[in-house]
Amino acid sequence: MSGTPSYVDPRKPSIARVYDAFLGGSNNYEVDREVVREVREAVPEAADLAVENRSFLIRVCRFLAGQADVTQFLDCGSGLPTAQNTHQVVRKIAPDARVVYVDNDPLVLEHSRALLEGNRTAVIVAEDIFEPETLLRNEVVRSHLDWNEPIALLHMGTLHHYNGEATRPRKDIVRAYVDALPSGSYLALSHFLDPENEYSGTARKLEDRLLHSLMGSGIFSTWSELAELFDGLELVDPGLVPCHEWRRDTPRVDQTPAERCIAGGVARKP
Repeated sequence: MSGTPSYVDPRKPSIARVYDAFLGGSNNYEVDREVVREVREAVPEAADLAVENRSFLIRVCRFLAGQADVTQFLDCGSGLPTAQNTHQVVRKIAPDARVVYVDNDPLVLEHSRALLEGNRTAVIVAEDIFEPETLLRNEVVRSHLDWNEPIALLHMGTLHHYNGEATRPRKDIVRAYVDALPSGSYLALSHFLDPENEYSGTARKLEDRLLHSLMGSGIFSTWSELAELFDGLELVDPGLVPCHEWRRDTPRVDQTPAERCIAGGVARKP
């Protein structure tokens, strides 16, 4: 990536840029690529986590817009723009769909605003996605979406980077969002997984490298810990599963160990 904006510290990795580096993007710095190299030393196929997460997001958006008839999306921790962003996916099905992206990474905000310039139905706001009460009071968030109609809340690959579990559990953050959503809304999330089987070793290697890298985040949770995030909601078939199993058009049987260490689900608020 050429040139460093004054508001970016190239000595510190960012979650969005590391994710971009895992996907083979160009919006990252040497410090971000160093995190990727460290993680790949432990698990060479680590990039599969990012690839599976992105593929899951796309399939979920197609389901929500095409089968659940949702036309409003609140995409938390949207990351750097890439191919098939949320608004691009859902508009192929629902041309008038409205999308609010939320992030607080300066580079994400700059790139997203450039992408969305002149776009009337998709916007980005700068907020901390782990402070839902503040985010949900944001004027753009309140005005751009109709809070009397169903909204799809997306938390894709975000909550495993939350480091405040000791003071406020992740499930309480999710609950704050869900409580604010109208009836008929959906929660869709993905999260690093410790499957508690022969692939647990891979999960713990990845977690150790991520937590001890300069990025310092990336918690792998068990099935029961992830199930708590959907308490009170109606899981959509096939439920909470490894991301590669969620409504694929063509089933796969050759998943790498890393691909088995990220799970996701979609659930409806009654």
